[in-house]
Amino acid sequence: MANYSDNYHNAHTDHAQPNYESTRRYDIPPDNSPYASPFRDTASPHSHPASSQSHGGASGPRYNDTDPFDDMSAIPMNRQRSKRDSNATMAPILPHDADDTFVRDAVPRKELRRAGRFSGRITWVVYTLTLVQIIVFIAELVRNAVLTKSPIEIHPSFNPMIGPSPYLLINMGARYPSCMHTMPGVQNATEVISWPCPNATDTTGPSVTCSLPELCGFSGSNVPLPKLNGSLDEKPAPNQWWRFIVPIFIHAGIIHIGFNLLLQMTLGRDVEKLIGSIRFILVYFASGIFGFVLGGNFAATGIASCGCSGSLFGILAITLLDLLYTWRDRSGPIKDLMFIIVDVIIAFVLGLLPGLDNFSHIGGFFMGLVLGVCILRSPTRLTQKYPVAGPLGADRPIRYSGVSPSAPSASNGIGLFVRSPKAFFANRRGAWWGWLALRIIALLFILIAFILLLKNFYVWRHGCHWCRYLSCLDIKVGGTNWCDVGNLNFTPNDSSS
Repeated sequence: MANYSDNYHNAHTDHAQPNYESTRRYDIPPDNSPYASPFRDTASPHSHPASSQSHGGASGPRYNDTDPFDDMSAIPMNRQRSKRDSNATMAPILPHDADDTFVRDAVPRKELRRAGRFSGRITWVVYTLTLVQIIVFIAELVRNAVLTKSPIEIHPSFNPMIGPSPYLLINMGARYPSCMHTMPGVQNATEVISWPCPNATDTTGPSVTCSLPELCGFSGSNVPLPKLNGSLDEKPAPNQWWRFIVPIFIHAGIIHIGFNLLLQMTLGRDVEKLIGSIRFILVYFASGIFGFVLGGNFAATGIASCGCSGSLFGILAITLLDLLYTWRDRSGPIKDLMFIIVDVIIAFVLGLLPGLDNFSHIGGFFMGLVLGVCILRSPTRLTQKYPVAGPLGADRPIRYSGVSPSAPSASNGIGLFVRSPKAFFANRRGAWWGWLALRIIALLFILIAFILLLKNFYVWRHGCHWCRYLSCLDIKVGGTNWCDVGNLNFTPNDSSS
């Protein structure tokens, strides 16, 4: 009898029942990131994921462990409460109930790897974009070396960005309005205009006697030779529309691409990890394209604009929204905000220098803000529903969390909307409906703005005199006003830009 008592006592001492009250489920702070990937695992640090050997249940005994209740001496826990509350039940939790922070379903490794490819955990988009941009820049240097005998521009002037000549950038696809639509003084010129060639190393001579199709490159595709005494309504008109997209991959020099890729490989990777690859692609290209469209309307007509700065400003806007959405959850939000503000101010001031297109920065940042409001998860306070009666309790709101990794479309989010739209919209607070209306209005606004800017670029041609001061300083240096730098000024048999 004594041996039996000792064995009983030792068994229950060595295998203590886990204390579910030590960390309550609702004391764990929720994942407050407004755009956390729906496949992101937000398990509590106190949870223990099931191993690959798990079958059905949420957890099981470890190898060589003995069950202290095999001797049937312990009192069975027959009273079971809601299986969704870990501190109120000892019943096995079904695998599909991944809503519980203590339990994670044993998803096969192949499915996890498949989900991780496009969830942003591996930043494939940033790596691919960076690789392509580096390859394109190397091609620029090689082509400039072949045409001018130097990989960087030295004559007729030195490129401060340490890169190829602007004429080669135009030839390879930089945004240049004369290659994209009819221009006053070009299509209706009364004298033959000689354009700089991609191999120009002087301001006179045969290297500045090219035609517009030869300068624009791509075998003169979509750029007809302007006729003397022609018309701005002449058809066909220059229409290399891809110059709103291709310049994202072109850079003006080592300094230009160096700073851009530094920001892209740091901030860009962080944002892709948080919002996922698909949404990152959307923000990246939409911001870059919108920036070039805005610059095409209001920037100087002779500037060859290129680079991924507009796209990176869109990513910077996403970072700002994340900071505002999670302000109360950060240990030092003021420091983060000051970092973003300093970055924006420095880039904006640099964009005021002659020959730079600040409109691409402004347009990219604006597009990033609007898209962030539209596609990112709502702020935490807006994702709560009204309390409902039941075992979940009526004294706390129900947080509408992201999609769980084990059931990505079955329990909430888009999956719930598809299965039951009524349940998706049930018990929503007024602030949530207001935020939804704001998202719809913002999306419609940016679409209309994009269409109107394209219409103005190709048809209306309305300018904005004061807008140029967003991209230049109204000062004179050496008798030249900085705001006049980059405008096309034609003289007989000559061209400068």
